[in-house]
Amino acid sequence: MTEVKTYSGGCHCGAVRYDVTMALGDVNSCNCSMCSKAGTLLTFVPASAFTLKSGASDLTDYRFNTHGIEHLFCRVCGIKSFARGKMPDGSPMVAVNARCLDGIDVAALSIKHVDGRSY
Repeated sequence: MTEVKTYSGGCHCGAVRYDVTMALGDVNSCNCSMCSKAGTLLTFVPASAFTLKSGASDLTDYRFNTHGIEHLFCRVCGIKSFARGKMPDGSPMVAVNARCLDGIDVAALSIKHVDGRSY
């Protein structure tokens, strides 16, 4: 799945919807306290590749540890389909939960295990 294409995604109830343009390659399975409990599979894109189509007013955020990532949840259904933060070079990025992309076969993804617990 390394061809660049536009994927649609969102939360469980459909209030939050977005499009993201990317080559869906490896996704990260992180063992930090947040990701391990939520089961997220993350891929990171420049903020310019992400378009929030609906649900901005239904999002609430949660920050922990260094407070550097804005973990966004749908206040209706509680699903975290994406987060906002900065890349190591300081540029804005979006962390997309691949489990929330429409039509993705999670079993077909290449999963990279990340030791976020040690950060």
